[in-house]
Amino acid sequence: MKVKDVTRYLESIAPLAYQETYDNSGLLTGSPEQDVTGILVTLDCTEAVVDEAMQTNCNLIVAHHPIIFRGLKKLTGSNYVERTVIKAIRHNVAIYAIHTNLDNVNTGVNRKIAEKIGLINLQILAPKADTLVKLVTFVPHTHTEAVLTALYSAGAGQIGNYKNCSFQTQGTGTFMPNEEAHPHIGRANMQEVVNEVRAEVIFPAYKEKEIITALKESHPYEEVAYYLTPLNNLNQEVGSGIIGEVTHTEEPLAFLKRLKSAMNLSIIRHTSIIANPVKKVAVCGGSGAFLLPAAIGAGAQVLISADFKYHEFFDADNRIIIADIGHYESEIFTKDLLVALLSQKFPTFAVNFSGTITNPISYIT
Repeated sequence: MKVKDVTRYLESIAPLAYQETYDNSGLLTGSPEQDVTGILVTLDCTEAVVDEAMQTNCNLIVAHHPIIFRGLKKLTGSNYVERTVIKAIRHNVAIYAIHTNLDNVNTGVNRKIAEKIGLINLQILAPKADTLVKLVTFVPHTHTEAVLTALYSAGAGQIGNYKNCSFQTQGTGTFMPNEEAHPHIGRANMQEVVNEVRAEVIFPAYKEKEIITALKESHPYEEVAYYLTPLNNLNQEVGSGIIGEVTHTEEPLAFLKRLKSAMNLSIIRHTSIIANPVKKVAVCGGSGAFLLPAAIGAGAQVLISADFKYHEFFDADNRIIIADIGHYESEIFTKDLLVALLSQKFPTFAVNFSGTITNPISYIT
């Protein structure tokens, strides 16, 4: 198995197109053609993690956080980032980061947190717009099923829990081939009238190349008529945070105590306990202060996240409880998620949890 086999699978779950513009997910060191001896899954990639990879015969590290984030202008070993990258390259260890793209898919980091604390009826808290495209094409009635099947196989027509979705209308197509044409139907310089179907499907924008290739390869016409329209629709499958419901209404303090136990926390920084019982809970692994307005607007009684600044706690304004559980603590179970996914896909291959604790923050309790 090669590095590209692993990364291709991970990107089918969390496409790189869904990472935030500031992010640097993807293959950071190593060659896609490199043979994989073992995979080490970690939250952060540090020098100690690279050492652990070498000791366990793992030459591919899959990390949540990218070790190269703001870019490198030199490699002199002057800081931990440079030293980690130098060591990985020197010992032929590939590093792959799956960061905000895994945060932004509805099966990713936030769902894992929600499942750990037993939330149900999960939905993306802040769905993204401008990630979908509508394809309209015109197909002879006799070839409609074949063309749509090819489009579905390439990734079109998926809407939430429904697949093979399309809209079709009957119509009449006209054309006149010239002398240099090689028409599937008709003859040169003769006006043709054909019963056609106008077929419409939507697809994720990042799949445009595959969708158009499938369309042209399955369509009988020499010149395929189609057009693409970017959509402003909110994509309910992609976005920031998740909101869900507890299985039964809880008193706020009881919920926070259960949260502390479920997430194995040493401490929770939180705003004042408000009287409203907890029914809806919003979740965002890592830094989620930007989602506070969305959580309040969605009717959540609690927002679980990390990295709130002092003044940002005031913004709760007795409308919601902010539960800051720590950045590392909010995302640590991402390791479980990635190990489970990789082990299921590659059941005969060594996928290892990193035992290195990379949390840079310590607490006295």
